[in-house]
Amino acid sequence: MQVTRMLQPFFPFCQRLLPTKLAGLSVNLLKATALDIAILAWHLLLYPSGIAQERRGPAVPALPAADGTEDPAQLPTQAPPPVVLLHGFIDNRSVFVLLRRSLSQHGRHRVESLNYSPLICDIRVAAELLGRHIEEICERTGSTQVDVVGHSLGGLIARYYVQRLGGDARVRTLVTLGTPHAGTRVAPLANAHPIVRQMRPDSEVIEELSQPAPGCRTHFVSFWSDLDHLMNPLETARLDHPDLMAQSVQVSGIGHLALPVHPTVATGIRQALDAEWAGTAAHTDDLTVA
Repeated sequence: MQVTRMLQPFFPFCQRLLPTKLAGLSVNLLKATALDIAILAWHLLLYPSGIAQERRGPAVPALPAADGTEDPAQLPTQAPPPVVLLHGFIDNRSVFVLLRRSLSQHGRHRVESLNYSPLICDIRVAAELLGRHIEEICERTGSTQVDVVGHSLGGLIARYYVQRLGGDARVRTLVTLGTPHAGTRVAPLANAHPIVRQMRPDSEVIEELSQPAPGCRTHFVSFWSDLDHLMNPLETARLDHPDLMAQSVQVSGIGHLALPVHPTVATGIRQALDAEWAGTAAHTDDLTVA
């Protein structure tokens, strides 16, 4: 935020140098880049705190009925499902510090993060790891379902679990933030890492996710930004699949790194998790979060 204010005096100068149609876009891009730089610096400070896996909460005990058996009516079924947060490539759970606080302040007290190793070389393996983690959460909390929020690669891992590994039985709502659902062509030099190659438009993983998924029960909400420098093309972060119940939310004026920390996006995520979904038909709406 401070970086954006420092660069503010240069914005009018940039506008005078650029054609009118490009000036607004370029100034917005400059602001988004400055904000991403500030967020990156802040995140680098927090990164060490998120390297270790977080400590798990205690199991939820079942309350005994009058005859000494477990009474299902007394189990915490009225509470919203636990929320699982899944970070992006070469990141960790520290990226969700602000989002966790926002969710907790609005009644989502069962929020957990999963760290996966940057040495994992296959999205499929990471999706299996996520599945085991979700099963453990359900067993420990007594919940039959969870909600998942995935940033960037994390959203793709979660989608693979839901769509290809039967995770739609466990994941009620999957929210993705800047996730390359159709693959991204950015940074070709990063192809040395196998998991980056799996995020390319022509990869086997992207092909698998484009295949039919009849009867998928999970609801999807994909947040995509018009200034996301890691999505090429930008629309790849939209989830468009004829068999999925999916909604796209366009975010204006912020970059890739800002998606998990921006307060307006956090509000949109909470609304998506609290939504009462109706029907089974796939639908896609564009909402603008400025």
